[in-house]
Amino acid sequence: MSEETLLEFPCQFPIKAMGKTDLELDLLVVEIVRRHVVDINEGAVSTRPSKDGNYMAVTVIVEASSKQQLDAIYQDLTDHPHVLMAL
Repeated sequence: MSEETLLEFPCQFPIKAMGKTDLELDLLVVEIVRRHVVDINEGAVSTRPSKDGNYMAVTVIVEASSKQQLDAIYQDLTDHPHVLMAL
């Protein structure tokens, strides 16, 4: 039985994670994503601070090959204590 998804793989897919600004969150998120995606292109990572500067959002655009791959990335991100939210 295959899981249904509206995505067609492979595809470019943005993964966003949020956490406290005082951590090197961008490095942490890239490290976690690299466990599942071999090539992360230059310019694929962007960061944005929250309005008050207490939190940071990190977006990594990856070439996703399957829903299972994306599920594994999100599971690893949400399991990490420094990642407050992953979208």
